Amino acid sequence: MSAIGKTKWAIPEGYIPSGSVSQDRALLSHETACILNAGDREANIKLSVFFADRDPVIYSVKVPARRTLHLRFNDLTDPEPVPLDTDYASVFESDVPIVVQHTRLDSRRAEISLLSTIAFGQD
Repeated sequence: MSAIGKTKWAIPEGYIPSGSVSQDRALLSHETACILNAGDREANIKLSVFFADRDPVIYSVKVPARRTLHLRFNDLTDPEPVPLDTDYASVFESDVPIVVQHTRLDSRRAEISLLSTIAFGQD
C-alpha cells in the first residue's frame, strides 16, 4: 500500500487528569495519539510537547511500516514523563506520511468520558 497522510500533525489540546476510578490500565485516565503508518518505510517521528510556562520536551517515536501505534502520553518517560494535571499541546514531525488521531479517556468519575478527534495535518 502506498503511504497516506501528512508529515506534520498538531494536537493543540492535551491534558492528563491525575485521578481515575481505577488503577486498571484499561480504566486509567490517559491521552493517546493513534498513529497510522500505512506506507512501506518505518516512520521516525519527532514529538514535541509544548507547555504554557516552559520550553517544549522532545520525544522520539518509531512506527514500523504498515503498522499502527496507540501511543499513550502517560507512557512517555524519556527524557521525562508528561506531567499530569497540566495543559499541553503536541506536534508530530515524521519523515514519512502518517495519520494521527487524538483520544482522551477521562475516568475521574464513574461516568467515564471519552473524546476522540483527528489531529490537524500539514505537509
